[in-house]
Amino acid sequence: MNEQAAVSRTPVSHDENHVSRETIRPEDFRRAVGSFATGVTIITTTAPNGEPIGLTANSFSSVSLDPPLVLFSLARKLHSYPAFEKSKHFSINVLHDGQLFLAKQFAVALGEKWKDVEFEMGEFGCRLISQAAATLECEKYASYDGGDHIIYVGRVLKMKADWDCGPLVFWRGKFGKVALEKA
Repeated sequence: MNEQAAVSRTPVSHDENHVSRETIRPEDFRRAVGSFATGVTIITTTAPNGEPIGLTANSFSSVSLDPPLVLFSLARKLHSYPAFEKSKHFSINVLHDGQLFLAKQFAVALGEKWKDVEFEMGEFGCRLISQAAATLECEKYASYDGGDHIIYVGRVLKMKADWDCGPLVFWRGKFGKVALEKA
């Protein structure tokens, strides 16, 4: 039997035209959007004081081919938020299915995220995770209000990718691998 989220049918006014909308509980919304499988990334930047910043994120997407643009969203409450606000560059490190340990290590709020992590310095001052499925070095192109998050759009300046590895995915609160069909 399928579970259904509890949705209040109480009308809520959101604008001057008094359009009724259902009240959506945050925990139900999170579960619902968690049904969309995503890749897993580690987003990096460097704070003004030189501190290396990194966090696990699945809120990543391509935006445009010309110019090459990508986006990710970041919760305003995170310790790393001020560093991303002040930085002109960030890097997206797309993880492969053998890098689950990195996804977990960078998902913690604070701590020694960079302990025993192999990386190289990117051309624009951000750390690049060694042997990631892909790395995208970006300059901040735009940022937008996203409620309790800020949405950063980056112009990709440099990239590299390993076309032979499988993706690390995140689905319904769990990490996993993809079983690919042979053509």
